[in-house]
Amino acid sequence: MYPDHTPHVPVQRAVEVHQPTPYPPAVPAPAPVVPMQSNAVPAVASIVLPDGRVVTGYAINPAHSEAPAVKPPVSRIAVNVALGGVGFLAVCGGLILLTSFIAALTAFITQLITLTAVIFGGWIAVQIFSASGHRGTGTTVNIRKAVIKRNHFHG
Repeated sequence: MYPDHTPHVPVQRAVEVHQPTPYPPAVPAPAPVVPMQSNAVPAVASIVLPDGRVVTGYAINPAHSEAPAVKPPVSRIAVNVALGGVGFLAVCGGLILLTSFIAALTAFITQLITLTAVIFGGWIAVQIFSASGHRGTGTTVNIRKAVIKRNHFHG
């Protein structure tokens, strides 16, 4: 398209530099709002901003739909009955454990009493049979003939 021997000189043109014009910060001011109409299509609202610009559009209010009362999947009475049953079973289990503990404690005390009786009875038997083995060293007192005065036997 261009011949190779043609020199290309850049064209110089005057350039204008545009600096942006800062807007003053927008101060929130009460803006006039056109109320909505009663029909299905909302009214067009125009708002005048503090810097003089006009914004036009639909005023859309957030939809507030009231949720219908949702019934729980299980009735409250059934839940209360179930919780009562669980509580009753817990009490019954606790009473069974308490009864078992009392029975075990009773058996343990009975075994201790039996062990004490066997040991004490054995000690008494040893005392009786060892004292009768050497008659010379022990003192024999005939209680029917003895007279007790001031905790001393006089026989």
